[in-house]
Amino acid sequence: MTETTFTQLEELSANETPEAALERLMDVLREQKAYHKLFDATLIRKKHELGLPLSRPTSFEDVPEEHRKEVEEAYVEAAREIGKLFLADGDIPSAWMYMQVIREPEPVKEAIEKLPVATDYSEANESVMQIALFEKVHPLKGVKMLLRSHGMCNTITSLDQAMGNLSPEQRSDCAKELVRELYHDLSESVRRQVQEKVPLIEPKTTLRELLAGRDWLLEGGNYHIDVSHLSSVVRFARSIDAPADELDLVLQLCDYGQRLDPQLQYPGEPPFEDFYPAHRHFFQVVLDKEVDTSLDYFRQKLENEPDEHDKPLLAYVLVDLLVRSKHLDEAVEVAAVHLTGLGNDVGFSFAELCADAGRLDRLAEVMREQDDLVGYTAALIAQPSPAAANT
Repeated sequence: MTETTFTQLEELSANETPEAALERLMDVLREQKAYHKLFDATLIRKKHELGLPLSRPTSFEDVPEEHRKEVEEAYVEAAREIGKLFLADGDIPSAWMYMQVIREPEPVKEAIEKLPVATDYSEANESVMQIALFEKVHPLKGVKMLLRSHGMCNTITSLDQAMGNLSPEQRSDCAKELVRELYHDLSESVRRQVQEKVPLIEPKTTLRELLAGRDWLLEGGNYHIDVSHLSSVVRFARSIDAPADELDLVLQLCDYGQRLDPQLQYPGEPPFEDFYPAHRHFFQVVLDKEVDTSLDYFRQKLENEPDEHDKPLLAYVLVDLLVRSKHLDEAVEVAAVHLTGLGNDVGFSFAELCADAGRLDRLAEVMREQDDLVGYTAALIAQPSPAAANT
């Protein structure tokens, strides 16, 4: 600030009112776009109005209980205003500092959505990608930005780190984006090799059609895309629910993976040790194709598993598929045997499954077997009374 501004503030405070000095201060800060200081000044104005100490403008420790609600409302309003001012200037990271505190991510999400997907690295873009993906403001846009600026490898690594904190819908959206991206890249790579022998091949030929009758494409351990990327994207795709066009693309990716040299087909965690065949069965169930055969694959994996520590992993996948395919009674029975000891932090609730399946009677039985009085009582009272059921 200039000496003139300091003089103006001094004169206003002495000759007019403190309120006039504060208003002039806030006008100056807006003109200078000193928005962090404007936030402090806004709260100083509110605390001065209430006769509260001004030494710590953003603190609530010096706010008596009778004024707390009013100061909190002023805080929220100030944060909202400052956040919007930063957004108007295109400073998304600074805006997020304020909108995050008041739990209003939507304006930041809208601003991120409007951004072009840059192909070059910059510190500003990096901060926005972190907010979009890891702060869960707009994970899909974060993935799109990562793909263009960092490539598939770094995107997979980042999504692996973020996936567990995303909502089911966000996980699905991100997985779909990676499926489309990798399917396109793989199809183009395969198409280029096919065109060496069939120059006039249709440009819209699917990967499935490109592979049909052309075993020579993968002879001698040949491959057309990073196979670790392929397996990661197929794994992510388990987050996708039907209906979704990407599910058929994933089936085609599995078909390609099954044709790779065995040394390039890396095993997954149970029940996906036989990675691509197991995933093909998984997606067949999700797509409502050959459901009984594919469910039997996972039933047998669970039945034949010798390691008791691995059985919950297998049961979790089987129950997921049974729920998706509407085999709810069987899902309850499998979960009753293998999954009642899981905590809610893994994203599974036996009680919710029983409620969704209309099997609160089974929940009550299991809670009684486990000597869980609270769970047993909750299951009992959640069931409709006989009188209510008959009305």
